[in-house]
Amino acid sequence: MFKAVHPILGTRNLERALVFYIEQLGFELAFRDPGAPENYAGVRRDQVELHLQWQDEQEMSPTRLRFVIDDPDRLHAEYRALRIQTALHSTPWGTREFALYDPDRNALTFYRDLTPEELRPG
Repeated sequence: MFKAVHPILGTRNLERALVFYIEQLGFELAFRDPGAPENYAGVRRDQVELHLQWQDEQEMSPTRLRFVIDDPDRLHAEYRALRIQTALHSTPWGTREFALYDPDRNALTFYRDLTPEELRPG
């Protein structure tokens, strides 16, 4: 039985990434690699845990994550000071969502499925 997945997001600057996820996205520090140099850490918000790992330029490849959340409208309002890439909207494929990029160009989309009532035309 699968229990969880912890995606590892590459970063060119671990401190900058931690500041972004903790201070701007509301995550908390879950753990940090005590080794030198420090190049690995985890952040958590509610049931979601992300791992951040320093990577050199040739290793970097942006990741795209979709977070299932209860209330995209509320989270969009919480993140209003951030540079959000897409407006909060309801999609033709039946979700309510918005997206943004972290400082390393990892794409983060936050969404919920629309209810049957919301899907009805008119």
